[in-house]
Amino acid sequence: MRPNAAGRAILGGHDSAIEASFYIDETALRQIEPDAFPDEPGFLKAFDLNRDLICAAAAKIYVRGSRGSYDLVAANF
Repeated sequence: MRPNAAGRAILGGHDSAIEASFYIDETALRQIEPDAFPDEPGFLKAFDLNRDLICAAAAKIYVRGSRGSYDLVAANF
């Protein structure tokens, strides 16, 4: 996971030779980890603590060959 220029976190994934990026916004991270400190280390910790949940949400919205990036928002959790 890494932040992009817009301040969203990026989770990369692979499906065979296809790569997809998943962007999770701050509102979604705050929903799944309300006590996260609102800075990069705090959001990275929130991501690490909830990686399985975030990956499951990403898997639900992923459609093979559909597009190269997806947005994970609070409604996905």
